[in-house]
Amino acid sequence: MSIMTDVKISSPIVGVFWMIVTGLLFVAVTAVVKYLGTAIPAVEAAFLRYALGIILLIPMLSRMVKTHFTSQLWRLFLARGAFHCVGVTLWFYAMARIPIADVTAMNYLAPVYVTLGAALFLGESLALRRIAAIAAALVGAIIILRPGFREIETGHLAMLLAAGAFGGSYLLTKRLSDVVAPGVIVVMLSICVPIGLAPLAVSVWVPPSTADIGLLFIVAILATLGHYTMTLAFKAAPVSVTQPATFLQLVWAVMLGVLIFDEPIDIWVIIGGLVIIFAISFISWREAVLKRRTLTPPSPATKV
Repeated sequence: MSIMTDVKISSPIVGVFWMIVTGLLFVAVTAVVKYLGTAIPAVEAAFLRYALGIILLIPMLSRMVKTHFTSQLWRLFLARGAFHCVGVTLWFYAMARIPIADVTAMNYLAPVYVTLGAALFLGESLALRRIAAIAAALVGAIIILRPGFREIETGHLAMLLAAGAFGGSYLLTKRLSDVVAPGVIVVMLSICVPIGLAPLAVSVWVPPSTADIGLLFIVAILATLGHYTMTLAFKAAPVSVTQPATFLQLVWAVMLGVLIFDEPIDIWVIIGGLVIIFAISFISWREAVLKRRTLTPPSPATKV
C-alpha cells in the first residue's frame, strides 16, 4: 500500500521536474537565437533551424511509410505547416529585436489563443470562469505592452501575431493527434516548414557563416530535446499540475537578459507575464476538475 502511495506522490514531482528541464532548454534556445541577432534574416534563420532539424528526425522517417495520407490529412498537415511558418518567422524576428523577457512573457499568450480558437472552431464551451481567465490574460498582455506609456516596437507586434500562429498550429496538432502517431506529426512539421519557408528565405538570403549554421543546429537540438522532455512531463503528471512550473522560464529569461545581454529588468513585464501564467494555469486546472479533454497547452508546447 505504501509503495503505491509513493508512486502516486512521486509522479507529480517527476512531471514538474521534467517541465523545469523543458523550460531551461527553451530558455537556452532563446539565448542562442538572441546571440545570433539580426545577422541572418528571420525567415532564413527559421528555415535553417527546421532544415537542420530534419537530421535529428531521420530515425523516425520509417514511420511515414506506414501512414495512409488522405486528402484531409494533407490539408491538416499543410495548414499546420502554414501556421507554424508564420509563427516561427515572427518569433525569430521578435527575438532579435526586443528583450528576452518580453518575448517569453508574450509567448504565454499562445495557450489563451488556443482556448479562444477551440471555442470558435471546435465547439468548445466558454464558461464564465474561462472567459474571466482569458480577460485576465489579456490584461496581462496590456500590462506588458503598456500602450501610451512605452514604445511598442515591431518586435512586440510580431510576438502578438506569433503567439496566435503557434496557437493555431497547436489546435491543428490536437486534431492530427486523434488520427496519426505523434512521430509522424513531428516529422511532417519538420518537412512542411522548410519547404514553406524556402522561397522566402531564398529571396532574402544572406550566406551564413559556419558559426551561424552551428548555432542554428544547436537551436534545433535544444528545441528537439525540449519537446521530448515535455512529453516526459506529460507522462508523469497532467498539464494542470505541471503548468505552474512554466513560470520559472520567465524568471530565467529575466536573469539571462540581465546577466548576459545587459537588458534592464522591467517589473511590468514580469507582473504581466505572471498574470497570464496564473490565467492559463486556472484554465488548465478547470479542465482537470471538469475531467474534460485537455486543450490548454503549457507555453513550451507552442514554441519552436
